[in-house]
Amino acid sequence: MTTSRLLASAAAVAAFSLAGTAAAQTEVTWWHAMGGELGEKVQEIANGFNESQNEYVVRPEYKGNYTETMTGAIAAFRAGEQPHIVQVFEVGTATMMAAEGAIYPVYQLMADAEVPFNPDDYLASVVGYYTTPEGEMLSMPFNSSTPVLYYNKAHFEQAGLDPEAPPETWQEMGKMIDTLQAAGIPCGMTTGWQSWVQLENFSAWHDVPLGTQQNGFDGLDTELVFNDTLAVDHIGMLGDWQKTKKFDYGGRRSDSAPKFYAGECTFYMNSSAAYAGVVANTDFEFGIGMLPYHEGAPGAPQNSIIGGATLWVLQGGEPEEYKGVAEFFSYLSSPEVQADWHQATGYLPITSAAHDLSKEQGFYEKNQGTETSILQMTLNEPTENSKGLRFGSFVQIRDIINEELEAVWAGEKSAQEALDAAAERGNELLRQFEADNS
Repeated sequence: MTTSRLLASAAAVAAFSLAGTAAAQTEVTWWHAMGGELGEKVQEIANGFNESQNEYVVRPEYKGNYTETMTGAIAAFRAGEQPHIVQVFEVGTATMMAAEGAIYPVYQLMADAEVPFNPDDYLASVVGYYTTPEGEMLSMPFNSSTPVLYYNKAHFEQAGLDPEAPPETWQEMGKMIDTLQAAGIPCGMTTGWQSWVQLENFSAWHDVPLGTQQNGFDGLDTELVFNDTLAVDHIGMLGDWQKTKKFDYGGRRSDSAPKFYAGECTFYMNSSAAYAGVVANTDFEFGIGMLPYHEGAPGAPQNSIIGGATLWVLQGGEPEEYKGVAEFFSYLSSPEVQADWHQATGYLPITSAAHDLSKEQGFYEKNQGTETSILQMTLNEPTENSKGLRFGSFVQIRDIINEELEAVWAGEKSAQEALDAAAERGNELLRQFEADNS
């Protein structure tokens, strides 16, 4: 046999051997909503797990934004084509909990797979959102975030303000914006995710209820009450600010980011996970501060609540596949993986060990402000008003809130009229959800 034939034969044998090895590995599918750089990081995490052992292969698949990913997974489950893991944003929690027979609770998964798992390892302010009243974890925390205040230090210097002293209160911010605009800065502040930041987190930060029954944690018969709280005055203030660009609305998600990137607005409120985008898209020095609170509000500041998403496991697979899911979750929760994810993206580390490792590595010291999200989340022990929210159909309710807030920014409704309408319309959906799941 010639040398070329020997090489070809050897290559064929090697290829067959590799194919056999790959075929022997159990595949785990993971549908997610992380596009762009975050999607690349998700793939990197999966690659790290795949290279760490040879029994399982995790295959991430991008399925669009959070809403598209969740609704796609629900449709796939009904058709018997569901993934093993699906990333669902926090406002989809009640909907996922109500999907009896579709969900494989994480605490049960880890026990069945006999993979070591201690819920106490995870940050209480994160896992409380996704646990039963008995403290059992239903889904695996992954990309948890909380809103923070980004600000342009160059603007502060231009206006003669101290660049190391962001505003602590809304009243202080208002005065600063007046000074900034007098110095030629066109826009004071903008916000991403207006319902999440300016209503949901605003309520938690000021220790006022968004709804009854501990914001839905204690029962499906919850009702929205944000139209009877300090939130009305807050939205009214922002509506007045909109008239002079003290506040400048830029869209429902993170559409307002370019206003901050381009140096148009001094203040930008959005997720701690916007950090990577701010770093990549700004050429000025920026700072990070806690969310402002209203002077004189009893209990403020309390603690902010999380956004982002967790990983839910769907029923319908084989035992060996779920063993792979459990092993992947164990890898995902390791201090090294979580610290790297936290430092690269701005999402919270989901475990105390990952937070401690980031400290040991000097990350917070080298990157001022990056610990703000954790300090803000853990500022005080959560109350009934500040541990999160669990409302059915909240994806649709958020759309209603967005519509009504936009009517305020456009000068078409007062804050009271808009929040009354949002609460009334939202409560109709809550009653329908209660009827469908009782």
